[in-house]
Amino acid sequence: MLCISFLRWRFQMNFRVAEDIELVKHLRGRTVQELADSCGTTPMSFSRWARGAVQPSHELLDSFYNDAFTRGIHLNQIKAQLYEEDLPPGKLLLFHGSKSGIDGPLKTDASRLNNDFGQGFYCGERLDQAATFVHGFPRSCLYMLSASTAGLTGVRFTVDQDWMLSIALFRGRLNAYADHPLLLELKARVLCADFVVAPIADNRMYEVIDSFIDGELTDEQCRHCLSATNLGSQHVLRTQRSIERTSLLECCFLCSAEKRHYGALRIESSRSGPNKAKAARRLYRGVGQYIEEVLA
Repeated sequence: MLCISFLRWRFQMNFRVAEDIELVKHLRGRTVQELADSCGTTPMSFSRWARGAVQPSHELLDSFYNDAFTRGIHLNQIKAQLYEEDLPPGKLLLFHGSKSGIDGPLKTDASRLNNDFGQGFYCGERLDQAATFVHGFPRSCLYMLSASTAGLTGVRFTVDQDWMLSIALFRGRLNAYADHPLLLELKARVLCADFVVAPIADNRMYEVIDSFIDGELTDEQCRHCLSATNLGSQHVLRTQRSIERTSLLECCFLCSAEKRHYGALRIESSRSGPNKAKAARRLYRGVGQYIEEVLA
């Protein structure tokens, strides 16, 4: 699989439809006529897709990829596995879910200032992470990227006090303590790094962190509550140096059936988390430090 340049692209024009058609034809053992019938289009139109002579509409693409996905051909998972196997030593396979596609080169300043670790290009280490976070958007898509951290400075966090404080700090929840030495040290560690690797936090986890910041939970209660939801790690490319060591491998179509699949996975993963969080609140009540003690 060849890497395409990320210097300039529009996501609508870079789905590898022709390659995907040939792969689906091979895996299903079907003719162009049969695939065209499945997608509700004519064999002539379908053949033009397969030759790359025309770009199908979003709706027709959704029909094609839906048909493959519902028949057990999970193209994006197959591609991810193949890319992982082909990566040279020292390279990482990362995934980025986009609500409407990336227009232009990768940027570190395209995200909000109050993201988990400030501005940067945010990626997940698993396909399902990236796809799940954008499954609710009609034109969302998935990017697969190859990255190298060789020669770069990085910061790595686990589910601990430093991680909780860093997220709260960059999301603007600790402005009252902004000059505290501990927060200044954490901020400097992140701002001086080319990349950050840290656990992913979602809206439910932000609520738990807010409870810690508001003095309702100790750091130990908060940590155990947050450990109830394991969403994997995110990789934040914070500098141009880290961007230059990152290559776009492919922009992948997310069909509606695949989005529903990841939406269902998210619901399933959320069922056990609240109970463990409630247990952690009770079992670790009074254990550890409250925010005013941590930042005394």
